[in-house]
Amino acid sequence: MFKEIQHNRRGFLATAAAGVVAAQFASMSSAHAGAAFQLGPVRQVKAGVLDVGYFEAGPTDGPPVLLLHGFPYSVDSFVEVASMLAARGARVIVPYLRGHGSTRFIDSATPRSGQQAAIGVDVVALMDALKLDRAVLAGYDWGGRAACVAAALWPERVSGLVSVNSYLIQDIAKASLPVAPSVESGIWYQHYFLSERGRAGLIANRREIARTIWLRNSPNWHFDEATLARHVAAFDNPDYVDVVIHSYRHRLGAADGCAAYADVERRLSALPAIAVPTITLDGKADGVVPATDGKSTAAKFSGPRSHRVVENAGHNLPEEAPKEFAEATWELLLSARRAG
Repeated sequence: MFKEIQHNRRGFLATAAAGVVAAQFASMSSAHAGAAFQLGPVRQVKAGVLDVGYFEAGPTDGPPVLLLHGFPYSVDSFVEVASMLAARGARVIVPYLRGHGSTRFIDSATPRSGQQAAIGVDVVALMDALKLDRAVLAGYDWGGRAACVAAALWPERVSGLVSVNSYLIQDIAKASLPVAPSVESGIWYQHYFLSERGRAGLIANRREIARTIWLRNSPNWHFDEATLARHVAAFDNPDYVDVVIHSYRHRLGAADGCAAYADVERRLSALPAIAVPTITLDGKADGVVPATDGKSTAAKFSGPRSHRVVENAGHNLPEEAPKEFAEATWELLLSARRAG
């Protein structure tokens, strides 16, 4: 289990129940999870403004969970997590975010927005397309932000939330305020992407930019070239550069949002609290977002919330610590199933 666990005063999951879940996952070796299991085949579904590429595993009548990846990563972050959850009976859905993999814009005239409102709306649109009334959402980085947006604004659609690095809704109004230099240095690429030189660099060097970010984000993760290549293949998408550049320029106040998402961004500007049952995770070795005890974001979770720190894990937590990520997700799936 996790060595550092902080529960809020509600303590929504009993220790005994968590212990049972931990024992279930402890019996599933990493070899079992990763070696024989592969994501595939890719499926496509029209959802909102996108034709979304996604993978599905597990029984179709199982409790549903969407696993949402970050930048610069792909669905491959969830191969082992998906295997573990599918083996326990969950219906696991792993989509490519906009600008990644086989996900495409339906209309060539649609702005290639990467703002937080857009990726949050995409999650709900995908659930609509798959006829999912409610689901657990679990993600990190961009995917964690999309999950937080959906959970905050459409809680009736979200039965539980797993979010790496806690509350990820961006305070755009304060984007110009500096953070600690140690943190600024870790987000060098965000400043780089504000320039046309950065756009050109992303076009020419997307593999090496990903490698450089990974090395800083996850100093304990010893990935190989094959792993990097699998993720980078998802960046060979005609909208990748436009979506990424807009995402970082918008969050730093250097680009306007898309008009279609103006109302959603207005609602997000209030930094709404998240009321759904939530487990937040921090990697103790995260090189870009330092791990915390969760107290600084406690007020942003008005519902039951448990915060955990995962030893040795970095920013790509589901791939670096799949058992811990899957365990947290399964706890919320069980809780949702009991709630009916």
